[in-house]
Amino acid sequence: MAIIIELDVMLARRKMKSTELAELIGITPQNLSVLRSGRAKAIRFSTLDAICQHLQCSPGDILVHKDDE
Repeated sequence: MAIIIELDVMLARRKMKSTELAELIGITPQNLSVLRSGRAKAIRFSTLDAICQHLQCSPGDILVHKDDE
């Protein structure tokens, strides 16, 4: 089982750069990069909420569960 981060997809749909989103939600571009690449071990609900507010999406649009097969 794996959780796939599709933040790049939502950024592309909203025509927004990751540096712009990082500034809007109050985290460093490096921390957003860790999240985008799937290397993050955790995400705060407040950060997820801020991302969803600014991208006008739901957590399910960003976090996708896929079975290992």
